Amino acid sequence: MKDFFNKLVRNGSRERAAASGPGTQEDQLKRQVAALYGLYTGVLGAEKVVLKAGKLGALELMRSEDLSERVLALQKLVFEDPTIDKQPAVQEIPKILEDIEEELAELCARRTLEDRIEKKIAEKMEERHQEYVQEIRMQVIKEESDANAENPQTLKKFALLEKLETRKLTRSAMELLRPAALDEIVGQERAVEALRAKLASPYPQHLILYGPPGVGKTTAARLVLEEAKKLKSTPFAQDAPFVEVDGTTLRWDPRDVTNPLLGSVHDPIYQGARRDLAEGGVPEPKPGLATDAHGGILFIDEIGEMDPMLQNKLLKVLEDKRVRFDSAYYDPSDNNVPKYIKKLFEEGAPADFILIGATTRDAGDIMPAVRSRCAEIYFEPLTPKHIEEIVYNASVKLEVAIDPEVPRLISDYTIEGRKAVNILSDAYSMALMRVGDDRKNVTITSSDVYRVAQVSRLSPYVNRKATATLEVGKVFGLGVNGYLGSVLEIEAVAFPAEKGKGSIRFNDTAGSMAKDSVFNAAAVVRKLTGQDLASYDIHVNIIGGGRIDGPSAGTAIVSAIISAITGKLIRQDVAITGEISIQGRVKAVGGVFEKAYGAKQAGIVTMIIPEENKKDIPEGHLDLDIRPVTTVEEAMAILFDEKEAVSA
Repeated sequence: MKDFFNKLVRNGSRERAAASGPGTQEDQLKRQVAALYGLYTGVLGAEKVVLKAGKLGALELMRSEDLSERVLALQKLVFEDPTIDKQPAVQEIPKILEDIEEELAELCARRTLEDRIEKKIAEKMEERHQEYVQEIRMQVIKEESDANAENPQTLKKFALLEKLETRKLTRSAMELLRPAALDEIVGQERAVEALRAKLASPYPQHLILYGPPGVGKTTAARLVLEEAKKLKSTPFAQDAPFVEVDGTTLRWDPRDVTNPLLGSVHDPIYQGARRDLAEGGVPEPKPGLATDAHGGILFIDEIGEMDPMLQNKLLKVLEDKRVRFDSAYYDPSDNNVPKYIKKLFEEGAPADFILIGATTRDAGDIMPAVRSRCAEIYFEPLTPKHIEEIVYNASVKLEVAIDPEVPRLISDYTIEGRKAVNILSDAYSMALMRVGDDRKNVTITSSDVYRVAQVSRLSPYVNRKATATLEVGKVFGLGVNGYLGSVLEIEAVAFPAEKGKGSIRFNDTAGSMAKDSVFNAAAVVRKLTGQDLASYDIHVNIIGGGRIDGPSAGTAIVSAIISAITGKLIRQDVAITGEISIQGRVKAVGGVFEKAYGAKQAGIVTMIIPEENKKDIPEGHLDLDIRPVTTVEEAMAILFDEKEAVSA
């Protein structure tokens, strides 16, 4: 490009000089100098040339008529060198003009390139400007469209929602009748005391609450937290949250696509993060219930139903007191990532809470690792007296009169406090319909409760009731299912058979352990009575077909068989539990505490238990006559009428 402009400048200056006509060499040089001045002025502009000449001290030389001075001025301007002060001789001028032409050619080439670059820059700037204007225009359009997102249909629905908000019904019966203070929780004094000691403390513990449904586990936990907030020694603030969730509803994805308990990450491609984040390819962490419970209580009802893997993840949170998030889409060097997202990915979300799990299942159904981190509290089943007290307290809150028989009648249909309140509420509605909406003169009667029971298809919780009579071959045993004890009616009949050809029949549905108890009983009966069961056809039956999963009915079965073959009478106000050994000893069994509630529910007066279980149950528990025994002889001395008891 430089050679091109060099040739162009040289030819241009000479053509201009030749065009001015013939003359002497000096005239030719003057015309060539004038042409070069013209080219230089055309490149820079007249004003810039004058300013430049003034700075370089060449302004007077430019105006001179002397050729040498004009060439000197041209040298100063083109080479931008104020130190050039030697006027050239006429014979030196052609060579100097060639050098000036070379410099002018380079200047023209550089100026052309600069002009081209500036033109491209200007075009790019104009393009960017147009894009920026378009972006602003689109933003304004979006804001306008957002402002005008409403239409008649959406506005109508919004107005309908606002109208619905203005309608308020009275509180539901369950909300009204729910205990509002710890002393209103009936039958759980020991459990509430333990719960308060472990939670309302400077160092509260994670807890697992065991017990049957409807006895107040959730309510007790909520009320104890409210009490703990009032104490200065506890770490719970006044606004400490109580986050409640049901373990059966905690569904999650192993890939952590969704996890309502611990939180999840919404990736910008698959799950769809927030729009402004998705457009920048930024994943969005969303904390879960564990973070919502920070500083308070996370109450998981039916924690035994939770997925084992989710329980393991919860353990990690309990250890770290934080929930960690991870995503392949997270780039810590991306300037588009907001600060809160960086904090969540790098530090995690806070999750410092006290875990309270409640379950109606056995302790063995909870993961050992979870149990090892939690204190365990057992809520007790409710007795008929407890149910009657709950019903009476609920009637006071309802401000309604009840017949004296109503609490006892309701206690026949349930052992759950929540269910008892529901029955009373339904009976109240029945009574209100009967009197014609006159709330001041409402009295709940037994007939109202019976009507509710008929409509709801309720049946008495306990069909087997103790009596003061004596019977042959019939004894009350005790079983347990979960946290609820029950009374088992065991009966036996014996018929003489040809010696050595007798047989024993037993319920197939009662379970293999119960059958083993029958065969063990054969050895014990022979030891105590001298009778060989092979000489009898014996049929042992569990009335109702109840299943016995353990050996705890062994002593009861032995007593029933001995009564059947000897004709001894058995008291029907006594219940017995205990494994039988072939030596005639009564061995320890499980669930004695719960079995006592079943005995009380059935109206049992005396409860016979193994001596080894004596420490498992308080003396005088539930006003029962608790009789620990070591041998079958001791048990039968209580079971049989004392005058006819088998001597040891």
